[in-house]
Amino acid sequence: MHESDRPRTQPAHAHAEAFEVAGKRLALIGIGGCGMSGLARMLKARGAIVAGSDSAPSETTERLRTEGIEVHFQQTQGLLPEACDMVIASAAIPHDHPELLAATTRGLPILTYAEALGRCMLGRTGVCLAGTHGKSTTTAMLGAALTDAGLDPTVIVGATSTQLTLGALHAQSGPGLSAPVGFRLGAARVPAGPMAGAPGLLLAESCEFNRSFHNHRPTLASISSVEADHLDIYGSLDAVVQSFAEFARLIPPAEDGGYLLIADEGAHRRQITAGLRCRVETIGFSPAADWVVWVDSRTRQVALTHRRELVASWTMQLPGVHNAMNAATACVLALRLGADPSRVAASLTAFRGIDRRTQYLGDRPVPGGAVRVYDDYGHHPTEIDATLRALRDFERPQDRGGRLICVFQPHQHSRTRFLLEEFAQAFSQADVVIVPHIYFVRDSEIEKTKVSAADLVDRLRKRGVRAMHLYPFEAIVEQLENLCQPNDLLVVMGAGPVWQVAHGYMGLASGRTEKA
Repeated sequence: MHESDRPRTQPAHAHAEAFEVAGKRLALIGIGGCGMSGLARMLKARGAIVAGSDSAPSETTERLRTEGIEVHFQQTQGLLPEACDMVIASAAIPHDHPELLAATTRGLPILTYAEALGRCMLGRTGVCLAGTHGKSTTTAMLGAALTDAGLDPTVIVGATSTQLTLGALHAQSGPGLSAPVGFRLGAARVPAGPMAGAPGLLLAESCEFNRSFHNHRPTLASISSVEADHLDIYGSLDAVVQSFAEFARLIPPAEDGGYLLIADEGAHRRQITAGLRCRVETIGFSPAADWVVWVDSRTRQVALTHRRELVASWTMQLPGVHNAMNAATACVLALRLGADPSRVAASLTAFRGIDRRTQYLGDRPVPGGAVRVYDDYGHHPTEIDATLRALRDFERPQDRGGRLICVFQPHQHSRTRFLLEEFAQAFSQADVVIVPHIYFVRDSEIEKTKVSAADLVDRLRKRGVRAMHLYPFEAIVEQLENLCQPNDLLVVMGAGPVWQVAHGYMGLASGRTEKA
């Protein structure tokens, strides 16, 4: 990388007043989510006295308890701690939650998860990963790469990985070294490289849902894609684009270290970057991009060039062109932060992925052979199409006489209704699709009546895809027992609890923490 490309000044946000929580008693409602549990650990490390509540016990809440964070599961007004200075609530917590009502009655300050995370970026070098797709994977890749490069970042991811704590390279030296986590606590100051001594790195996903990312304070940021999603909040794609533009304006000027890396295509970059004072660079497959990504799908070799010079190359373990782009985005940001290119490339080569993102669960024996099983979080049409294409290209079940079978649980009735035709088109690579009930999250009861899983099944059948609606999950597992044949490839997809189908079919009893 050219020396002129490295940041020369400390970021503006680094000089802002830090979020002082030492000695304060904080209550976190919905503490068991990946993001909230990571926030709890970070606040505890900063000296806060942290407690929290959740709807049910999980591996995450048990781990929090062993780390000295009190967690309870009876979320009533009486259990909000008597000694409490501030309440922080997950985005999943409704406004009429008993503990929120109690906090309001008592006049306690209340922050959302996004607001608290944004405040934590003050006094740090905030690195925000935004975009409709790829946020969790890219954040984890970047966190592992910076760890391997000795830059000791703090990382919050909305999914778990065994490679966050020690980095991708260290985890290679033996199994079981790290438990799957969605958080890593790093240094208060960058320990090495061109930014040595600067405020410590804080990496986080910046989600556009409910305009949450407007609360963040990025110094560096990436925007991977901008598509129509969360239309129950935004109403139109134009409003989504405008929201991303407002997020980009949070980045400080170039002279204060502000930097945005945005996709050359698919991110409405002209509208979003208009008038920005930060440094802006593009990344893509087109030679017109500032950072050009080259991918050989057959060998999974990836190369990254800048100003027509090769900067780094590596081999992906994860299938799909979309994952190659995620890795390239992580590489560029790591280099901007002063990481050694060869170390970053080695880390990306060793990166094995995160839970529920094209996660290989194993081979399920069946008479005459085996079925390969994957679990995936994809819940938007673009993600579904990219994942199914990547798996068909990578696993090639058709070459062995097998089929690609997909169990997909739609996430939210409003998303399903707004994007019904796009969903129907997204399964062109699947031979069989099984659809359970739509996962009901935050939509109204009226919205629930406007669309059903049967509507998606009808659209799929009209397109020639063998599709069926089945529920409950146990019935789907039973159907898979009869349906799956040797050399079939099974992928279970969705942001809700549909992972239980994959684990039920595999005979696994381990739990999974949902994103929050």
